[in-house]
Amino acid sequence: MVNEAAAQGAAQQAVRERGVRQELVGVVTSAKMAKTIVVKVTRTTRHPLYQRVVRFGKKYYAHDESGDARVGDTVRIVSTRPLSKLKRWRLKEVLARSTRVA
Repeated sequence: MVNEAAAQGAAQQAVRERGVRQELVGVVTSAKMAKTIVVKVTRTTRHPLYQRVVRFGKKYYAHDESGDARVGDTVRIVSTRPLSKLKRWRLKEVLARSTRVA
């Protein structure tokens, strides 16, 4: 019981220090670069005049240290400090594997 409380307190302290990271879920569109993946995040919004649901996507470059994400995988990425000119995100987890045969 004491260990659980101590662990929870340490986790809350770490969150307070770093802040809450922004998270996005998207599909990997490219994994050809070294330790880098391209993730397409699709958002839906309502058109202001016609009230129709419109989908649009944006590409994010994310750091994949271990290289376990493949094209077609659904992944969760989190914001981080700038790692290069384009990379401001890193791979947190692979949510679903692609069933596509390469």
